Amino acid sequence: MFRILVALAVVAGVVLAPGAEAHAMPNSPLSAAVIDDYLEEALAGTGLPGLAAVVTHGDQVVHAGGYGHESDGEPVTGATPMRIASLSKSVTATAVLVLVEQGRLALDRPVAEQLPGFALADSRAGSVTVRQLLNQTSGLTDSTVDIGRVGAARSLEEYVSLLDTAELATDPGTHFKYCNVNYNIAARLVEVASGQSFAAFLEQRVFGPLGMVGSAVSAEEVSPADGYNSLFGAWVSRPELAGFLDGSGSGGVITTAADLGRFLIAHNGGGPRLLSQAGLDLAHASSAVDEYAMGWSPERVGAGPALLVHSGNLFTYSAFQAIDPVTGYGFAVLANSAALHDDTYDIVMGLVALSRGAAPDEIGGQRQLFELVLGVLAVGGLGLGVLGVVRSRRWAQRRAGRAWWRVGLRLLPAVVPVVVFAALPAEISFLSGGRAVTWAQLTYFAAPLTLTLLVLAAAGAATMTLRVLRLRSVRSAE
Repeated sequence: MFRILVALAVVAGVVLAPGAEAHAMPNSPLSAAVIDDYLEEALAGTGLPGLAAVVTHGDQVVHAGGYGHESDGEPVTGATPMRIASLSKSVTATAVLVLVEQGRLALDRPVAEQLPGFALADSRAGSVTVRQLLNQTSGLTDSTVDIGRVGAARSLEEYVSLLDTAELATDPGTHFKYCNVNYNIAARLVEVASGQSFAAFLEQRVFGPLGMVGSAVSAEEVSPADGYNSLFGAWVSRPELAGFLDGSGSGGVITTAADLGRFLIAHNGGGPRLLSQAGLDLAHASSAVDEYAMGWSPERVGAGPALLVHSGNLFTYSAFQAIDPVTGYGFAVLANSAALHDDTYDIVMGLVALSRGAAPDEIGGQRQLFELVLGVLAVGGLGLGVLGVVRSRRWAQRRAGRAWWRVGLRLLPAVVPVVVFAALPAEISFLSGGRAVTWAQLTYFAAPLTLTLLVLAAAGAATMTLRVLRLRSVRSAE
């Protein structure tokens, strides 16, 4: 009975396939008014509760603004603090490279020689270098680190000390694997090399020089409102999931669209200089084994020059940033929400298209359509479950004389959704390349998928149980 649901899922995948590239739109200057009009359309099309965005060019902020509202009812502006998740990695890498240029850290010396207390349960860890942390080739992965254990840390020093049971998946410098642990170790390196807390160093050597007055690496200093999750089209305000976040180098930065614009200008070589041109080139250069650089990654869009980008996804916030080293443009979109589809990427790509004189793709609809399909699957599964329970006696009577193995085969379609749901964290972990996934996490931005699979599993379990009980009853009566 669940074949219908599988077919619907396949149809959903076809419907949600990416659209065609934008067509050229000549003579379209990228002015503040053009950007503002596009972002108003993007807010309406995506249905996001709130977003903030910034576009820079050369040394100038072309436009920085906010749209929609926060969970406390306040309007979002260009000065609204938002969590930027893994965009923090480009900030952390910058801090490390500032210390490298000062001669206080060495990229190609082992971390263990520069960070007292760094000791893993793997002899190869002694050769992991700072460069390998920043380009994610250290060999550390979520599958070789007890993520739950280190997630309970309350400081970077404690975090590093809790890595004593961690191992490496590969020899250092041989394979790329995205892992937040690398950047939290890097943040601790900043503390040891500078003699300051990570937060204080960022304030004095990154945020301060750039004039990023609304930025911090702790919610105690800059407090964002709770973000949102989408639940079948309804936005639900929720606090960010607990874990090691405040003060972290992997995802702890809180900033504003206006402030992030200053950071983008600096990475495009303009404004106050945090790094020399050689330092910027180093930050933006891919490693020998993967395209990932140091908090940035190249992404080619159409026939134009490659962008340098990074995405950021927490459980209630999302963000995407890009710089175009050729044209000097910078872009960032921050959203106070997280859902199964990340609209911030699409919005940035639309801004990139505008900057290149092209018409952006129609924005929005993917999240809504995906959740609609999941809702249909959930309702359909519930209906089939009720039907299966109601007809369980008739089903049992028709199979009373059959061998149990044949009956078992007929029950398999009802068993499948139960197995799929029970193994959901492991399945998502596999699909995400080994990232650690918990049930608590699956109740946040993945909630529509989790609830749909729960309904299907409950329907399958109820149908299977009633059919087996009815069959036993019928056979006993005979």
